[in-house]
Amino acid sequence: MAVSPSFTSAHPQLGGCGILGVGIWLAVTQGNFATLSSSFPSLSAANLLIVTGTFVMIIGFVGCIGAIKENKCLLLSFFIMLLIIFLLELTVVILFFVYTDKIDKYAQRDLKKGLHLYGTDGNIGLTNAWSIIQTDFRCCGVSNYTDWFEVYNTTRVPDSCCLEFSENCGLHSPGTWWKAPCYETVKIWLQENLLAVGIFGLCTALVQILGLTFAMTMYCQVVKADTYCA
Repeated sequence: MAVSPSFTSAHPQLGGCGILGVGIWLAVTQGNFATLSSSFPSLSAANLLIVTGTFVMIIGFVGCIGAIKENKCLLLSFFIMLLIIFLLELTVVILFFVYTDKIDKYAQRDLKKGLHLYGTDGNIGLTNAWSIIQTDFRCCGVSNYTDWFEVYNTTRVPDSCCLEFSENCGLHSPGTWWKAPCYETVKIWLQENLLAVGIFGLCTALVQILGLTFAMTMYCQVVKADTYCA
């Protein structure tokens, strides 16, 4: 009776281990790559993966033990936690699409604010993050390369904005810099990869729904068995 639910609840635990492992690997190997946000300095990819992986592992552990022991309390706890996560994810997705314009404006404003921390003490993560983004996406600034003029109080940009990198190339003329805005460039890249993100999201939702179904099925079976034995 415990085979299917325990097998299903083991998937979140294994997935949590994988997410946690990737998060730790990023923290160790890419420790200097942090968030671009000045409002949420701890919101880095590594930290998010570590927290998410740990949480998913705990939920998977509760589900596995509940299924193996046929414990009603643990099975119900597993079901409730999965349901809360599923509803939170659904709420976030709905709010994102409803408030897309407001999120865009807030994100750009926050990113521009973060530019002023570039190259300052204690912000090596943000500095490296902007350097990588501008180099890899061949862009400069949030909405325009002139965003950097306000940061430096002069006509210059970071060297990572240059078409051909060289020391202090950011002091040269605008003709030697990338002109594409980073926010729109990254946004377009995400839209182009939206199908892959959507498929991943649907697969995740399917696993969660299966986990909810099997957890409740087993819970009902345990309740019936206890009632029958009584």
